[in-house]
Amino acid sequence: MNYVGMDIHKRYSVLVAVDERGRELKRGRINGNVASGFAQFFAGLEGKSKVVLEACWNWGRVHDLLSEIEQVEEVVLAHPLKTRLIADAQIKTDGLDAHALATLLRGNLIARAHVPAKPKRQRQEVLRQRLYWARLRTRIRNRIHALIDRQRELSMPQCSDLFGRKGLNALSKLVLSEPDATLLREDLELLGMIQQQIKAQEGRIVEFNNTDETTLRLQTIPGMGKILAAVAAAEIDCVERFSTSAKLCANAGLVPRTHASGGRVYQGPLVKSRNKWLQWAFIEAAWVAVGCSAYFGGLYRQHRARGKNANLAITSIARRMCQISFTLLKERRDFIETFPGRSAVRLTAAA
Repeated sequence: MNYVGMDIHKRYSVLVAVDERGRELKRGRINGNVASGFAQFFAGLEGKSKVVLEACWNWGRVHDLLSEIEQVEEVVLAHPLKTRLIADAQIKTDGLDAHALATLLRGNLIARAHVPAKPKRQRQEVLRQRLYWARLRTRIRNRIHALIDRQRELSMPQCSDLFGRKGLNALSKLVLSEPDATLLREDLELLGMIQQQIKAQEGRIVEFNNTDETTLRLQTIPGMGKILAAVAAAEIDCVERFSTSAKLCANAGLVPRTHASGGRVYQGPLVKSRNKWLQWAFIEAAWVAVGCSAYFGGLYRQHRARGKNANLAITSIARRMCQISFTLLKERRDFIETFPGRSAVRLTAAA
């Protein structure tokens, strides 16, 4: 068996192959990261090969190319933050990084990252595109708020949402001095275009996920709408890869960093190594759930009464929702919140 470490870059990749004894067999540089270049490199090696690459920019394309090569038996994706031999190196070159990866693979010491199937990766990209548009929409709205706030003696109608139908109608009729009038018109036009993109994309997302079992199951949890449930389902991918709910919560970045030494335990901020999309989905759902669910609302008020600020309390709710999601997906059942008595709430799908 040959063990090949790969250091990926945007325009080229460096590969180093070692044998079972750790002796270097071959190294090469593939310009353009083309399939023919990779195939030629592995054709020059005797026997089957295992390849390892780090989860970096556009790793999916290279992973798929390598998987199609006959001489490649397995393609391993390494977690970049956990590959300490490379991260802590004092001397770093492309060749040394690739050789270090090959050495770790030979010793079965690679911290592996999850590799979703190609259709699921494409589904994730569609959902992340919608999140990108939503964040861009928020930035434009903030610019409009700033523009309105710097106007003197400006009278705006009372409305709960400045960007609802009544608010947008009032904004379009404002008469401002230059250059603010032009800036407001441009911001409103761009906001309308982005809103159309988001609406069209949400329609495609809902239609695509109407038959997805995981998405439909997560939608039964209060606060988990069609978009948030779709994001959570896509990022969890396969709940069987998590042995406990605690590991799913850690993957979602909903647990604090812990340092225990000498009998003293210190818990800091949330872990940085996490799936930021999954974390976002659960926290957004938690804000909705505390307002529409007696269970989550009561749990939130309980945390607030204990002295936690709003952000810490909502993080606890998000972690609880993540634990419940794990149980529902493991046991293949829906969330049911029952009320056996006026003063009691029983959660039948608790983690």
